[in-house]
Amino acid sequence: MTTPTAAAAQSCLDTADQLLTSVMRGTRGAWPRACAWLLRLALETAMDDYWLRSRPEIVSMRARSPQFLVLDRYAGRHIAARAGYAWSALSRAGHHHSYELGLTAGELRRLREMVAAVVHDLARAQVEQERGADDGA
Repeated sequence: MTTPTAAAAQSCLDTADQLLTSVMRGTRGAWPRACAWLLRLALETAMDDYWLRSRPEIVSMRARSPQFLVLDRYAGRHIAARAGYAWSALSRAGHHHSYELGLTAGELRRLREMVAAVVHDLARAQVEQERGADDGA
C-alpha cells in the first residue's frame, strides 16, 4: 500500500531525477543544491512515514538527530547508517559555503541511489514489523 507520504517521497526522487538528467529552465547554477534539498526532503518524508506508523511519539521530536540515533534500534543498523550518512551529506550540500565545492552530478546520483534504497528499506522494515505484530497477536 502506498501512503501519501510515500508518494511524496517518490515525487521528490522523481524531481531530483529530472534535475540530474535534463536541463531545466531557471536552474542554472542552482540545480545541485536544489537536487540535494529534494533528496533530503525525500529521506525526511520517508522517515516521518516510518515513525508515524511504527512509533508516532518519535515523529513529534522537532530535531532530526534523535530520530536518526534511535533508528538503528527499530529499523536496523544498516538502514540507520545509510540514512544518517545521506542526511548529513545532503544537509552539508544544502548549506553550501563559498569556500566549498558543491556536490558533483555523480555524487548526487550516488546519494540519490542511497536515499531511494533507504526509502525502500524503511517501507520494507515497516511491513516486516507489521507482520511480526500480527503474528504475535
